[in-house]
Amino acid sequence: MNIKALTEKIKSGYEISREEALELAYTSNAEALAVYADKIREHFCGMDFNLCTIINGKSGRCSENCAYCAQSVWFNTCVEEYPLLPEEIVVESASSNYRQGVHRFSIVTSGKQLEDEELDAVCHIYRKLAKTTPIGLCASHGLLSYEALLKLRKSGVTRYHNNLETSEDFFAKICTTHTYSDKKAVIRDAQRAGLEVCSGGIIGLGESMEDRIDMAFTLKQLGVRSVPLNVLNPIPGTPLEGNGRLAYDEIIHTAAIFRFVLPNVQLRLAGGRALFPDKGKRLMKGGVNAAISGDMLTTAGIATNEDIAMIKAIGFEVKANA
Repeated sequence: MNIKALTEKIKSGYEISREEALELAYTSNAEALAVYADKIREHFCGMDFNLCTIINGKSGRCSENCAYCAQSVWFNTCVEEYPLLPEEIVVESASSNYRQGVHRFSIVTSGKQLEDEELDAVCHIYRKLAKTTPIGLCASHGLLSYEALLKLRKSGVTRYHNNLETSEDFFAKICTTHTYSDKKAVIRDAQRAGLEVCSGGIIGLGESMEDRIDMAFTLKQLGVRSVPLNVLNPIPGTPLEGNGRLAYDEIIHTAAIFRFVLPNVQLRLAGGRALFPDKGKRLMKGGVNAAISGDMLTTAGIATNEDIAMIKAIGFEVKANA
């Protein structure tokens, strides 16, 4: 395959097929593909970079059996457990992140969905944040109803996060307590409620490259514009604790293919990045234009000031609406 010619076609509006994406996966090398993925990124997205942070607003005791997750009640991981954090802790976290130069902030809660009183509580926090801190508000609260998603939007939330995690074919090997259809329904309901959607997945679960490509095309079909790519950090006590870590070139190759399939999205480095030898710098030169900074939910991340320095050194500008 002539990658240079394909890149020019994409820059002119061409949308690649699944078969072409598979050919990129199996006939190109990571370094060459990353160069052209970055040309696609620059053409469609410029040099803007979107940075967000999250807070683990409620930890542990999750009813779902997602095989990678430290917070599931099904597994013995010794994760810290606590109910919904007090408002003042969340507000201070968001304010501190904004002062450091971050433009998006999300409360993430464990569990399949929020109870009614928890939903009321987080909506109160979002309203407070909207009044006091000029930061974009995201939310990640599981498989909420359309009515609950509407409440979030009316409270100041502009983007809802709900990862597909992997392909539809592979999903049942990772989780059996809810379905892929459940996840897609929440994404569509969030969009119907007037929310942007952030949705991606995790690589390194044991899935094939075909599964990753299928996930990318599903995200495209759903019209998702913020796509986090997590890399599995195997947690002791979970069913995937024995999975080996992916080679960095494979991660770079995967991200580049996502950019070819999704030329105009925020392709966002997420969990697992602290394990990379360069904290993701090669990926930011290979088609990526967004990241989650700071700590993840139950694992350590990268300090925001370090991220911003690296992002600017590459030539990006951190922007609120990148």
